[in-house]
Amino acid sequence: MMTEEERREAMDRLRPYVERARRFSGWDFSELEIRHLEPGPPWDYEQVVRELASAGGRALDMGTGGGEVLARLRAALPRRTVATEEWHVNAPIAYARLRPLGIDVVRTRNLALPFRDGAFELVINRHEELAPSEVARVLAQGGRFVTQQVGRHQLWELRRYLPRMRDFGDQRWEYARGLEEAGLVVTRSQEHDYKVAYRTLGDLVFLFCVTPWSIADFDIEGDLEALLAVERDLATEEGVVVTETRYLLAAEKPG
Repeated sequence: MMTEEERREAMDRLRPYVERARRFSGWDFSELEIRHLEPGPPWDYEQVVRELASAGGRALDMGTGGGEVLARLRAALPRRTVATEEWHVNAPIAYARLRPLGIDVVRTRNLALPFRDGAFELVINRHEELAPSEVARVLAQGGRFVTQQVGRHQLWELRRYLPRMRDFGDQRWEYARGLEEAGLVVTRSQEHDYKVAYRTLGDLVFLFCVTPWSIADFDIEGDLEALLAVERDLATEEGVVVTETRYLLAAEKPG
């Protein structure tokens, strides 16, 4: 058990990361200091999107965050491109960033898309929830879909310390099956695990604070002893070493 003084010192060290998380908006995690200890995914999501966008037509970006990635992709995308964003904090940020680029932003949840059947030749999705049947519905005949998501093994080393961490299940196979049941043909399915080092425990605290769905009722005070155990057991000279997982799914609608 920690003494009150040890607890206070630990809270003083980690509290600035909680405060920084409260000011977080958009969807740019570049300020997190994460070092890759192994090669990352063998694909480049943005390059995959550029290749798929070459056919033209109309495009939808599901869950654009603050529009950071979509803005970088704008030059490769069709003139008629729309983005969705559910979070009330991010939606106006995305609108301010993307509207000057000719992209409308619709605030909506992505499990029930407010678009007509066959509205888009390309649907892209980076780390956003989805319903395969809805993706299939809004895709035009011959349309294409790609998503990159966080895989099931993400930060698996932390589960023994924080057992409330959400298990998303084997979504890659669930989504692939759902897409096929909705009439699409899965053309690509890849998953990749790799080791990274978060520079400090505070960087992990920041991550948990800005992704509240990852740990149910995450609370820095209530979870403090577990967090310090993570630091004690997993910290190295490179930082706190954990596994990250990404997967890529691509599909087409016959036509």
